[in-house]
Amino acid sequence: MFVEKDALTKVCGITRQQDADLCVELDADLVGFVFHPESPRCMTPEAVRAIETPGLMRTGVFVNQTADEVRLIMQRARLDVAQLHGGQDEAFCTRVGRSRVIKVLWPATYATRSELEDDMRRFAHCSRFMLFDAGTSGGGSGATLDWKWLAGTPGIKTWFVAGGLGPDTLAEAIRQCNPCGVDLNSGVESAPGIKDEARLRACFRILGGDHRPM
Repeated sequence: MFVEKDALTKVCGITRQQDADLCVELDADLVGFVFHPESPRCMTPEAVRAIETPGLMRTGVFVNQTADEVRLIMQRARLDVAQLHGGQDEAFCTRVGRSRVIKVLWPATYATRSELEDDMRRFAHCSRFMLFDAGTSGGGSGATLDWKWLAGTPGIKTWFVAGGLGPDTLAEAIRQCNPCGVDLNSGVESAPGIKDEARLRACFRILGGDHRPM
């Protein structure tokens, strides 16, 4: 069973069993699988279902699917939560299920922090987590956020930061905005969908989650 911790770590864009195994070894909290056809990390529900991730929360990344399509893929792929990257509204989130949604917001699209916080409150009743991504839509670009702008963001909902996080940027991101969780993807890859073991281990050392000898 998945047990939430004070500081959460999500590794997204998983395409291989060996990378999932490494996430289990390093004691990650969540792993993510992409279901967006335009992504080089896109997976089929059957391929995701075959990947074993004992003890980890399984996340699906969705952009253009309908709520019913999301629910069906979640069932077929054995997913726990859906990370919604398409600007889906409250009704969509409610249809998927409050405890099953990671609502994505893009801080760069807000003129003020209060506007971001207003949207956090708006989606609080229909989501489990929130994720702040770089850019203005979609995701997976590898761009970074203005972490300092997020400093002091209230805990209206457990929130992750994403966007180009890797061994060279992770510590600074944590120092500047103290997120509830981090989402690692392109910054720990050797190629899209192929995790770099050394880079992933380095991130977990920064996070304090890997105490095993190299």
